[in-house]
Amino acid sequence: MQTHIQHLGLKEIRSNLVTLTGITAPPPLYEEIVAINIDNHQAQDQAQGQQASPRTGRVIQISGNTATVLVFEGTGGMSLSNTATTFTGRLMEISLSKDLLGRTFDGLGRPIDGLGIIQSHNKRVISGSATNPTQRIYPRDYIHTGFSAIDGLTTLIRGQKLPIFSADGLPHDKLAAQIATQAKIISAGSGQNNFAVVFAAMGVQHGTAEFFRQAFEESGTIDRTIMYLNLANDPPTERIATPRFALTAAEYLAYDLGYHVLVILTDMTAYAEAVREISSAHGEIPSRKGYPGYLYSDLASIYERAGILKNSPGSLTQIPILTMPSEDITHPIPDLTGYITEGQIVLDRRLTQQGIFPPINVLPSLSRLMKDGIGEGYTTPDHPKFAAQLFAKYAEVGDVRALATIIGEDDLTEHDKNILEFGYRFEHEFIHQEEFENRSLEETLNIARELLLV
Repeated sequence: MQTHIQHLGLKEIRSNLVTLTGITAPPPLYEEIVAINIDNHQAQDQAQGQQASPRTGRVIQISGNTATVLVFEGTGGMSLSNTATTFTGRLMEISLSKDLLGRTFDGLGRPIDGLGIIQSHNKRVISGSATNPTQRIYPRDYIHTGFSAIDGLTTLIRGQKLPIFSADGLPHDKLAAQIATQAKIISAGSGQNNFAVVFAAMGVQHGTAEFFRQAFEESGTIDRTIMYLNLANDPPTERIATPRFALTAAEYLAYDLGYHVLVILTDMTAYAEAVREISSAHGEIPSRKGYPGYLYSDLASIYERAGILKNSPGSLTQIPILTMPSEDITHPIPDLTGYITEGQIVLDRRLTQQGIFPPINVLPSLSRLMKDGIGEGYTTPDHPKFAAQLFAKYAEVGDVRALATIIGEDDLTEHDKNILEFGYRFEHEFIHQEEFENRSLEETLNIARELLLV
């Protein structure tokens, strides 16, 4: 049995990073978990009759007998002399069990619902393991969301990663919650019996987390939902681990228990900013807009955990949500996300101001797997034809609207006036839906058929 040696004192404290030197055998491991005890915190806890709770850290750099540790709970109250660090000899793990369903945890996987820890001998490292590409199955099966703009034009496919590009003040939370409660795996033929939702919040307001909890509870899906919550007032460094806890639980449900799992990750912008903060504290050379050069591979280590595997009846589908800084779709976070994922759903402020929900701008939105997951055998034979015609006709609307602002609508040709009428009806009848309206694909295609007659 390995003996854990306690190291007293620190060499340096930088933001949420601490550096230890003179480490004796056994040498630390990369990503090893450490327990950090602070003397004044211990004395305060003992005075209140409580057991001292060490902070948790993770080794992020090793150089000889020197190690740099990321402290998840922050370094407040720590000094170079009052700290004792113990290397645990293990990596960050999660206990896996079907009992995870219906539970709520903090950003580091600790229960916050008062129901106690998960008792299980099945533990896995949250960083995941590499998947043999030959074991992946190409995603083709359609997931019904109840939204015409998604089901008809930006179809979500089982095993896909399809992010929502949004901005502050837009109803991305409402859209994601309704997708999670309405989603059905049509071709699986098993209804909702083996459908589960894993929700991970990173840096969100308490009201946002409560909104999702109430949405899951009121829809009756809370018992098949797992929630991981890192709130805005929680340490930013916890956000690095939060999506990995969520995805490890989702992989267990999907590949071990055969569930069809929908993972919602919000907000990936807060996650990326935490990565930038840690990189800056570490003194790494910044790349675009101060983000580290490895942001692409870091995001890929999260997004690429979606998919379907051979010899497993389950699947893992991701809907990451990110708020574009300054509504700039070329910002590094949405730009890199677009490279890694299979499309995007883009929300539009102009549509929101017109009272249209969901405010999906269908022209920059796309689902790269849609072409292989619709049509005969997956949805209906008419689906691809209607989708192509709607895209083509709506693409004309912007040009005609620009022309109308110059010469006025009265001077437009009859054809251009018909295009304007189509654009108005398309946005208010096809894209717009009433709250909690769950349209079938047949209803969506019937609306498309009527609009194309304009």
